[in-house]
Amino acid sequence: MQKCTKFMHTGALTMAAEAGFSFLMEKADILIAGAALNGLAAAVALAGPRALRPLDILILDQADPTKFARDSFDGRASAITASSRRMLEALGIWVEFAAHAEPMRDIIVTASKPGAAARPALLHFGEDDHDGEASAYMVENRHLYGALLDAALASPTIRLETQARIASYGFGPGLAHIATTAGDEAKGSLLIAADGRTSPARKAAGIQTYGWSYDQSGIVTTVRHERAHGGRAEEHFLPSGPFAILPLTHNRSSLVWTESSDDAKRIMALDDAQFLAELSARFGGHLGELSIAGPRHVYPLAMQIAQSFIADRLALIGDAAHVIHPIAGLGFNLGLRDVAALAECVSEAVKLGLDPGASGVLETYARWRRFDTVMTAVATDGLTRLFSNDNPALRALRDIGLRTAGSLGALKGFFMREAAGETGRLPKLLQGEAV
Repeated sequence: MQKCTKFMHTGALTMAAEAGFSFLMEKADILIAGAALNGLAAAVALAGPRALRPLDILILDQADPTKFARDSFDGRASAITASSRRMLEALGIWVEFAAHAEPMRDIIVTASKPGAAARPALLHFGEDDHDGEASAYMVENRHLYGALLDAALASPTIRLETQARIASYGFGPGLAHIATTAGDEAKGSLLIAADGRTSPARKAAGIQTYGWSYDQSGIVTTVRHERAHGGRAEEHFLPSGPFAILPLTHNRSSLVWTESSDDAKRIMALDDAQFLAELSARFGGHLGELSIAGPRHVYPLAMQIAQSFIADRLALIGDAAHVIHPIAGLGFNLGLRDVAALAECVSEAVKLGLDPGASGVLETYARWRRFDTVMTAVATDGLTRLFSNDNPALRALRDIGLRTAGSLGALKGFFMREAAGETGRLPKLLQGEAV
């Protein structure tokens, strides 16, 4: 097995293989399955100083996390809401990639057909609608991965094991237990499943999911354009689904382009010139000449929620707990809300000298996150069904509704607070406070 080893370095990530290394039987306070964005964020959030003692954290992943920090691995960018930004600032991470974050100064929503000459804005949000600051920022995932991985490697209480394929799980009531295919074992008071939508840990605990496929796929790529976007994010609701143009640094935009799964497959098979032509027909000419500035990726779209976010000694976060349509760009932010709530519940327990994986701690976490997650999923599902069609009556009703929302200050303000992640009971980290 390989182990991620920390060395003194300046800005670069250094990894080393130790031939034949095995952690045999390891004991930690917290075990984390998955070293992608949510797993790394959970480790960093939980590793801070505590009233009694710091938490010892072991992260396991089959993959090499440095690959996540490469544009070719993912190609996606994430919208970071204002509350998520405050959390990343509180964790000391925001400063590491702030130069790569593009504020959304304006957000416009339209409903039209591909290639339409005019796309009047049905709904418009600007900085003036959010106390003069951006409600969200766009950051390429590779920068998020890099900053989170650097923070994890810099922590003396976080250990990261790579090429760790987990073969079996055990859940309480005493300790969580995992064993790898290499014969290594680890135990901890709590196992956090940050292992994605197909979560082996969730399945091992017998937690079922409910949801459905949208028979849609999201095509993701980055484009460079001739004119500056001015920090404007655009969401064009087309009959096939939303076509989002999201501002990045240096005259670039990230695209999240929704099509039926069959059409997405056809579009992905086009050569570069044909692909650009299809893209340009939906993008419009307002930013001048376009060119492809990154790899193409396609992802199936679905709604999926775990029937329980917890089991004995187990907590689900991120995609292991919930998968929603990207129509509102909230996926990663929901994961950070999970992390912030779980970190606060665990921190309060540890400060009182209690077991961080006890059922009462986990039940508090589940109650905190369940309602918010379900309501967000219901809202995004409703928007998807309302806008991913070409029914004339529905088009007329939704257009009137959006224009009404844009003209009513109180309703518009509510939407802005939702977009900024500032509604409901916020954990301390999302308020910019340490736990």
